[in-house]
Amino acid sequence: MVVADTSVWIPYFNQPDSQEKAILDALIQHDNLALVGIVLAELLQGCRSAKEAAALVETLSALPFIEMTFPAWRRAGEISASLRRRGVTLPLSDLIIAGLALHQDFAVFTLDPHFRKIPGLRLYHPSKVLRG
Repeated sequence: MVVADTSVWIPYFNQPDSQEKAILDALIQHDNLALVGIVLAELLQGCRSAKEAAALVETLSALPFIEMTFPAWRRAGEISASLRRRGVTLPLSDLIIAGLALHQDFAVFTLDPHFRKIPGLRLYHPSKVLRG
């Protein structure tokens, strides 16, 4: 299963011919994409109207929704503490995504390079879905 970061959903919704849209559509078709709350919240905060927000929620509500649990929150905090000891600070939203993905053994599809700094996090490489 894959969790798509907000950085991938933005071109999905704003650029209908984007590679990100094609990849996410393929992941959806193969029932291999899950939604997490922080991504939903980030996307909704960027909506310019209630109509746009309603369309976004309608589209995303079809995806499996993965809730944060105590162990996932703990994992996010531990990741953050470990990175900070090395002088690396990441946004809390990305730490939440990483904590949940690590706890669930999911991969993360993102355009943000700082996810590579998270030890043990599997990043999704789009070429896997494009091969069929």
